[in-house]
Amino acid sequence: MTDPRTTVVVITHNRRPELLRTLGELAGLPEEPPVVVTDNGSTDGTAEAVARRHPDVRLLRPGRNLGAVGRNLAVRDVRTPYVAFCDDDSWWSPGSLAGAADLLDRHPALGSVTARIIVEPDGTDDPIVRELRDSPLPGPPWLPGPALGSFLAAATVLRTDAFRTAGGFSPRLWLGGEEELLAADLAADGWWLTYADHLTVHHRASAARDATLRRMHGIRNTLWFTWLRRPVRPALRRTLDLARTVPRDTASLRAFAEAAAALPWVLRERRVLPHEVESRLRLLDPAQRTSTARRYIG
Repeated sequence: MTDPRTTVVVITHNRRPELLRTLGELAGLPEEPPVVVTDNGSTDGTAEAVARRHPDVRLLRPGRNLGAVGRNLAVRDVRTPYVAFCDDDSWWSPGSLAGAADLLDRHPALGSVTARIIVEPDGTDDPIVRELRDSPLPGPPWLPGPALGSFLAAATVLRTDAFRTAGGFSPRLWLGGEEELLAADLAADGWWLTYADHLTVHHRASAARDATLRRMHGIRNTLWFTWLRRPVRPALRRTLDLARTVPRDTASLRAFAEAAAALPWVLRERRVLPHEVESRLRLLDPAQRTSTARRYIG
């Protein structure tokens, strides 16, 4: 079942045990995908361990932590039509990469396919799965699953050329909700995003995860995306909704302060989305007010 259509890209930072487990799972896939790892400046021997135990993996060592931009660096080396992103604490199920490639082959206007996320070791659905299945967005009749307004990098296969044309992940956003801006730009380029329930990714959250920092970045990046791409009224409405719903703590305060401090950059880079894309995002706004799966809640 070797499948030459998809390369898997993984970014990592000081999570050697989790990364080695993930690479072991990827090495066992029947698709035998090429794998590119960007080691974001790890100091725990990650790069040495990868080179020793997985010599077939293409290992990039930029020497510093690039955040999500480490994926951009890896995609420069991708020669396959599709690229699957994978976190160092997640891995794709056998056959799912091929299944996503089949959908992309079949539908030329489809830009990305997001898989079901199973939380390990319990084997339960991630809370975000219900929201993906029940997406309120209308899509064209040919779309093979629910239309999405964004995607989850750890569980998504994208067209490599579409990713490059859209500019990849923004270096400003780092990590934490960094997908939303790229997803909107993909939609503005005419691509559709979908969810495929029959494809799966497993996620066993790393113990090294800094949940507070990730939540802070999630709030900040949501605000940045909102003012970079949304018209003034929806942007103001979403900002007020966010202010009412996030935890009232230091992390939230810092997130709003960082977002406000970047106002000159935001105004300089602001590019409002086409009407048809903005109209889809407006349909998502009510669900986002009550979502329990957003990164910045709790």
